[in-house]
Amino acid sequence: MNKATINGIQQVGIGVKDANKAWEWYRKIFKMDVPIFQDSAEAGLMTKYTAGKVEKRHAILAMNMQGGGGFEIWQFTSRTPAAPEKEILWGDLGILAVKIRCKEIKETYAYMESMGVELLGKPTKNPIGIWHFYLRDPFGNLFEIEENHSWFSKNNDLTGGVSGVVLGVTDIEKSLPLYKYNYQHSEVLFNDTKVWDDFSPLCEENGTFSRVILRSPEKRTGAFGKLLCQTTVELIAVKNSKREKIYKGRLWGDLGFIHVCFDVSGMKTLRSNLQESGFPFTVDSNNGFDMGKAAGHFAYIEDPDGTLVEMVETHKIPIIEKWGLFLNLQKRKQGKNLPDFVVKMLSLNRVKP
Repeated sequence: MNKATINGIQQVGIGVKDANKAWEWYRKIFKMDVPIFQDSAEAGLMTKYTAGKVEKRHAILAMNMQGGGGFEIWQFTSRTPAAPEKEILWGDLGILAVKIRCKEIKETYAYMESMGVELLGKPTKNPIGIWHFYLRDPFGNLFEIEENHSWFSKNNDLTGGVSGVVLGVTDIEKSLPLYKYNYQHSEVLFNDTKVWDDFSPLCEENGTFSRVILRSPEKRTGAFGKLLCQTTVELIAVKNSKREKIYKGRLWGDLGFIHVCFDVSGMKTLRSNLQESGFPFTVDSNNGFDMGKAAGHFAYIEDPDGTLVEMVETHKIPIIEKWGLFLNLQKRKQGKNLPDFVVKMLSLNRVKP
């Protein structure tokens, strides 16, 4: 039996009102400028999370070819997406922030400032000595920009792709095993509870949080593992204060960070492992996912707080769609990286801001 491996964070789903407008901003600010697919269809398998109704949507999966996960920019076309019922508080339950890798923090901060981005505080160090700062996009989503050493390739752009996520949880001890073992972010970089100076732009004064930072292996497996790079999962829990679910009363696909998606090899084995750990698949395409020119097997679970985690095992992907060049990954040895030159061919699809 093949073992299950996590090859990286493939993407984070972002629900928006206008996918093309949002993608234009993400291209300009984060250089998420290489589309893997652009597709309009019905989300027929997601009715468990869309109130039992098949909703239509338009989706764009965009990557930064310097390395890191991508954005799945998601727009309902059959309904108006709902905003959160109330202001999201730091420590609410769900995906609080998406981490973006950068090369040099001061230069990146100055660039964001010159572009009129809403910056939250100044660059500071986190508990493991990494320089970082937070910003909010025009659509209300929170991002953490952090200096990073893990890259696939380098050009003149200041930022790369997704380097991790920050998740609000009720109980870190209940959530940690899922992300540490099942999703293979096995290195515990930090674990403590206190008032954090670097959280000061995000929350009320003197707020006490438990905080764990988990990191994946540096060497990534899978066809696109080298492109996805090393990633972190940061879990935070509020002490002595109750928090609400970010998607309470709303649907998957509504405004905000709708899921974090891991690129996997060995989906059937992973399904068994998660089932044994108490996290059965709640959605399972059973090899039936087809998004335009891309195809594969996707599934979802809910973490202990109901946050949606997606897994994708890619079977087919367009390399240069306009030339009719596609890659069938099912015939490849599980876990083997694609040659760098093949992955870099995706850059030929780049869309300028």
